Amino acid sequence: MLNHIVIMGRLTRDPELRRTGSGIAVASFTVAVDRDFGGRDGGEKETDFIDCVAWRQTGEFVSKYFTKGRMAVVSGRLQIRSWTDKDGNKRRTAEIVADNVYFGDSKRDGDSGSAYSAPAAPAFGGYSAPTGAPASDFAMLEDDDAQLPF
Repeated sequence: MLNHIVIMGRLTRDPELRRTGSGIAVASFTVAVDRDFGGRDGGEKETDFIDCVAWRQTGEFVSKYFTKGRMAVVSGRLQIRSWTDKDGNKRRTAEIVADNVYFGDSKRDGDSGSAYSAPAAPAFGGYSAPTGAPASDFAMLEDDDAQLPF
């Protein structure tokens, strides 16, 4: 059997880290995921709010480095959980049990409330200037394209 799901969206709130009675870390968070299509009338895209739970090191990682508004890619399995509410009614909820959570944006693109700096995406053409190189190693080109070697 196969049960694998991958979603990408923004956290709707800061993750909530709790511990079980035996000390195992578990983080709960919700990801807002835009649908690929607009509404019936071609209007605004609809958004799904998907509950996620991450256990142990993954939960600690999410709690430490992700904040409200950050883009996250969540990979895991879909789980349907049954429970009874305070009025005694039987309820069911769907959630993703996260195996892996990745940054979907760089720190400068998202909410920079965390201490982690994700590497930026390469510039156009797959090239990015070396970081830490002194500015004097580079020469500015004039607007004349004749100076370009290609």
